[in-house]
Parts: sequence; C-alpha cells; structure tokens
Amino acid sequence: MSNLDSLPKYGQYINGAEVPPASGEYFPTENPYSGEAWALIGRGGKADADAAVAAAHAAFEQGEWPSLTASQRGKLMRKLADLIVANAEHLAEIERRDNGKLAAEVVAQVKYLGDYFHYYAGLADKIESHVIPTDKKGVFCYTKYEAKGVVVIITPWNSPLTLTSWKLAPALAAGCTVVIKPSEFTSASAIEFAKLFAQAGFPPGVVNVVTGFGHEVGAPLVEHPDTAHIGFTGGEIAGQKIYEAAARGLKTVTLELGGKSPNIVFDDADLDQAVKGIVSGVFAASGQTCQAGSRLLVQESIHDEVVRRLVEFVSTAKIGDPSQLDTQVGPIATRPQFDKIMSYIQIAKDEGAKCVLGGKSRPDLGAGQFVEPTIFTGVNNKMRIAQEEVFGPVLCVIPFKDEEDAVRIGNDVLYGLAGAVWTKSLHRAMYVTDKLKAGTVWVNNYRATSFTSPFGGYKRSGIGRESGADAIKEYLETKCVWISTDLDVPNPFIRR
Repeated sequence: MSNLDSLPKYGQYINGAEVPPASGEYFPTENPYSGEAWALIGRGGKADADAAVAAAHAAFEQGEWPSLTASQRGKLMRKLADLIVANAEHLAEIERRDNGKLAAEVVAQVKYLGDYFHYYAGLADKIESHVIPTDKKGVFCYTKYEAKGVVVIITPWNSPLTLTSWKLAPALAAGCTVVIKPSEFTSASAIEFAKLFAQAGFPPGVVNVVTGFGHEVGAPLVEHPDTAHIGFTGGEIAGQKIYEAAARGLKTVTLELGGKSPNIVFDDADLDQAVKGIVSGVFAASGQTCQAGSRLLVQESIHDEVVRRLVEFVSTAKIGDPSQLDTQVGPIATRPQFDKIMSYIQIAKDEGAKCVLGGKSRPDLGAGQFVEPTIFTGVNNKMRIAQEEVFGPVLCVIPFKDEEDAVRIGNDVLYGLAGAVWTKSLHRAMYVTDKLKAGTVWVNNYRATSFTSPFGGYKRSGIGRESGADAIKEYLETKCVWISTDLDVPNPFIRR
C-alpha cells in the first residue's frame, strides 16, 4: 500500500450525502507549507456533475425546499450560521492545510461567515414586491421576485469558503438550490462545509459539491441545460470561457475577476497610516487577493520618503509557518502560482524596474514555496508589472504629479475592481473617488469589506455585485402580474 492510500478521502457531496466519484479516481491535495499530500480529493466528471444538477433541480422543483416560506428559509440559515461559528476552528484548519493561509486570518475569516449567513437570513423574507400604478384602467399590476433555479458556484483557491459564501448565502436566501465546484487545489473545506447543511436541517439536494478539474466537471456544470445562473470568482481567462459558455445557454452570470488596483497617496496624507494601509493592501495573504493594491501611486514630493518607510516596515515581516500565530507572511498557495510570481519578478527586472526589497524566493522555508515581500520602484504604468495581475506579494511604486495625473494613471489599466485614496483633504478625496473607475474605493483605509456592502468591479474586473442587499438580486427573476378588475372583457382586437 502506498503512502497516499492511507490518506483521508473526500468524495462528492450530492443529495445530502458524501459519495465516491463516479470514476472511482482520486488525486492528492498538498499542504503548500510542507509540500506533502495530506488528503485525496475525488476526481469528478460529467456523471458527477449531472447527478449534482439533477439533485439540485429536483430539490428546487419539488419537495420541502420550495414549500418553505422565506422566513423558514431564514431560520435554516441562522442554524447554519451558528454551526459555522461552532466549527470555525475545524474548517479553518482544513483551509490552512490546503492553501497556506495564516492561521489567525483564516480562523477570523471563517467565523465572520456566521455573520454573513445571519445577514442573508434576515434578508430572505424582505424581498418585497411592488404595486405599479400603470396608465391602464381596470387592471391591478404588481411585481414579484422568484428564485432563478439551480446556481453553479465556481470558486478559486485563495479564500475558498469566504468566496463560496459570498454567492451561496444570497442564493439560498433567494430560494435557489446550488452546486459548488471548488478549486481542485482547495476542495476539502467545501466538502466539510457542505456537511453542516444537513446538520442545520436543509433538505437533501439544496447544496451539493462536486470536486475535480475545470474541463472535466466545471464545464459540464456551466453547460448543463438545468443550471440557470453561474457565479464565478477567478482569473480573467477562465471567466471569459465561462461567460461564453453561459451565453450559449442564455444564462445569467456574476463574475468577480482580476484587479490591478491603484493605492494613491497624496502629499498631505498621514504617512504612518498610509504605510500600514499599503502593506495591508498588497502583502496581506501574501498578495493573493483580487483587490490587492499592487500599484502604489505616490505624489512626487513624498515618493522617496514613502518608499523608505515602506522598506523599513516590510523588512520586519516574519515569514514562515502559517500555523504559527506570529507569522505574518505565509507560503504561496500553489506551485504554479509560485512560478508565475517569480516569472513576473524577473519580467519587472528585465523591464528596468528597480527592486528595492525582496525579489527572491525562500527555499530554506518549508517546501520552498515562499516569495519575499517585494517592492519595485522606477516603474512606469506601461510596464507589464504595472498592467498585469501578479497575484502575489509584489508592489510597484509609480510617482505622480497632481490629482489629474493620479486619476489618469489610476484608470489607465484594463481592470476596475478597487482603489484607495490617502489624503486629509475632503475635497481631494471626493474628487478622486468620483473619477476612479472602480467598484470599491477606500479613503484612508484599504481592504475593508462587509456582508452589508456590495463588492464587484468595473471593466474587465467582472460583472454583477456580491455582498450587501444588491447581491440577492443576482439570483432572482422579476415577474410582472396583471389582474383585470373590469367586469367586461374589452375588445380583443384593440391592444390595451
């Protein structure tokens, strides 16, 4: 028996039970810190995708789930929220093993999901329709909102449970049923998460999970005739393919894609606070966040001072084992992503950017899947390092002259996910905030998000919004109802 055979196995979660993949095949998932396989993940395929969609479709059309009132759905979600908090340490440990997130951060993230589900539990019975005062006599007209149907959720490896919940909670509140396809690199936590739904009392088939590779299980889910909406977070190329496939079936989508967000520091900013915001914006989670402020725009008069403070501050960061609570920079989640980051560091050097901090890997730590926090100066906005998403702990610093110059540089990119402004001037903050083409703009802070506020991007950063009250609309269809109050049917040959 090989060492792999002794590892725990995760199958598919379909119709309320964990089952082996139809193929009988499994693949290992590795701990990015140790480099060792710690579990086996079921290699799903079209048969598994079909079974999961069939279960979700049946649960949506008949049985207990569609017969529940919105308030009853909310009660189930509240039970789930409490279970998430009770099991947060367990779920966080699995996620940390899979993607190398810092222990302190991932535990806090998972616990916060309890608040997320409580919020949407409260929204479930507040989806209110409208009576419409039309220009037609003898009719009563109103709208109602109905769940779209089976929702496919496809998530990446950087924050698996968080990004799943951003879609799952509003979808359930709306009355949809769901099939989740997690990243092949981080699938175990999704299976463990799904088991909580049965404990909370959700009917079988409402939430399903299929694991495996995108072309083998993700594509069949997107293309299945019984799926109605696709919620995806991930890379731009994969997002384009999903959008094209969904369009062939005339399905709706929410796409949260890449970013190359500008973090803009003016000469009147509180530099101590700005430096902390810069570090949080790009080096938290080892830079593996879509909203990372990877382009630092600094007014020319303070450029050198900001760089000096940054280098001094970031140089103190402790790199190492993510299970240790004092570790500040963990490993890169996957080997392909590690290689990509290192290639971009070399590209930046070849383009003429000056590496003033980091720029190297750390083969002495764990399995060597570490990249030092890296800062480049001498960057102009046309360089690839300033235009393309690195998704790692790499910051490029770009000087600017004035407000108009900052806005011009900030918007001169294909993405529009987020941005930030550091200034003591209210007028300047409002002006730049209004001009930036981004879905989220922070003023004198960076990376704050909430279940109460919408999140999403402009331009190539995506379509639709997640979180907040806006998100639930993505999972609803609008129906308009006309009821005649006339005693006599009008002339049928004359359109009303």
